[in-house]
Parts: sequence; C-alpha cells; structure tokens
Amino acid sequence: QAQLVESGGGWAQAGGSLRLSCVASGRIGTTYRMGWFRQAPGKEREFVSAINWNNYTYYADSVKGRFTISRDNAKNTVYLRMSSLKPEDTAVYYCAVADGLGSWYEAREYDYWGQGTQVTVSS
Repeated sequence: QAQLVESGGGWAQAGGSLRLSCVASGRIGTTYRMGWFRQAPGKEREFVSAINWNNYTYYADSVKGRFTISRDNAKNTVYLRMSSLKPEDTAVYYCAVADGLGSWYEAREYDYWGQGTQVTVSS
C-alpha cells in the first residue's frame, strides 16, 4: 500500500506557472507509474502526465510542451511543473500510483490516490 499527499496548488494568472508536489509513502512494486490526473467541476477525471520507474514520461496532448513531470527519489516526491497556464487548466489535481504494468492514461489502472490540490487559473 502507498499513501500520497499533494501540495502546491493555488492561484495563477494565464501564462503563469505553478509547481505541484506529491510525497509518497508506503510500499510499491518495482514496476510502477506515478501520474497526475485532474478533474474540473462537471467533467470526468482526465489524465495529465505520468512517469515510470525508468523515468520514462508521458503527457496528455493538452499539456505537452507546457507541463513537466519529474521525481526526486531522495524525497520520495514527484513534481508537476506547470507553465504557460491556461484557464482550461483549472481543476483539482490528483497524484496517483499504478503498481504494475498497464495503461498510462486510464484512471482505473491506478491503485493509490491522493486527496487532490486545487489549481485555479484566471484569464
């Protein structure tokens, strides 16, 4: 089992930047993905980005070139650096871990979830 705690959400103007952090604890397998999802009011939860045990990264088309996912293994932390923010990025952002092989982008493939952190981007 693993526990995840997100932080770093807040307000930003369009074109600005934020960095989200997710601190992981507990135990997971050797093959895993750590990902970020987001959910806006009235919309389904959608995949944003993920990084696996080999530091391979994957991004949703909507954030490619603007968001960067990374890890700090010493701190058991995964980051999502968001730049060139758009109002459409406004959502609750969730950190998640998929313990094993499977789809990068389907929420049902992920086993553990944080509580989420709000990101609001103004025009």
